[in-house]
Amino acid sequence: MQTNITYSSFVAVGDSFTEGMSDRLPDGTYRGWADLLAGRLAAHNPGFRYANLAVRGKLIGQIVEEQTGPAAAMGADLVTLVGGLNDVLRPKCDVGRVCALLEEAVERLAPTCKRLVLMRSPGRRGPVFARFEPRMERLFSVIDELGARHDATVVDLFASQAVGDPRMWDEDRLHLNAEGHRRVAEAVWQALGNEPEADWDAPLPPAVPVGWIARRTSDVRFARQHLGPWIGRRLTGRSSGDGRAPKRAELLPYED
Repeated sequence: MQTNITYSSFVAVGDSFTEGMSDRLPDGTYRGWADLLAGRLAAHNPGFRYANLAVRGKLIGQIVEEQTGPAAAMGADLVTLVGGLNDVLRPKCDVGRVCALLEEAVERLAPTCKRLVLMRSPGRRGPVFARFEPRMERLFSVIDELGARHDATVVDLFASQAVGDPRMWDEDRLHLNAEGHRRVAEAVWQALGNEPEADWDAPLPPAVPVGWIARRTSDVRFARQHLGPWIGRRLTGRSSGDGRAPKRAELLPYED
């Protein structure tokens, strides 16, 4: 695998993880690891161009249908593809079909760029994610195979105890917070062969114990504000990304 290549353009493909939820900016929009990575690449490459086609809630079939064609047509030097986790976290999932669609996405994108980056998606440690781990590991095994077959870079975020720490996640327990996204950006930066600027996998200090009442209060708030609406969307076939356009739909000069 080649590393330390100069990239003049970058297209990010995926779902809410790549869109940047929940790394909130003061104006209420989301930044996220892909924007952070683009900013760092732009600082070293005058005229750097960036597009982010990721949209929250997208399943791998929608990513293939809606994003891979436009991304391939852009012909960017660097492409990141992260998808499938929304599928495997659903109560019912055909993991074989998810893997086949991911393979289709990789085969569309890999020939169009200098470097394709895939990821073993991060997971918040806890009993909810644990029940889906067999599905996730099957998906990750296919990602490893595709990475080797297409000489793509695979960034293993799931193995990181630090990124999986609940303190790296937003109160919705589904999306990384600002520090989590910062660490992912650093992980990809290093995987591309750049000099480390920090230890992205550095352990967090011991957590301060939280009392029973505080935990239950947090659980009730989570169920009311996040879990309930999520279940409602699943039951009605709706998605948080319905009707939402990508935040950077064109490959244009990077602007912070």
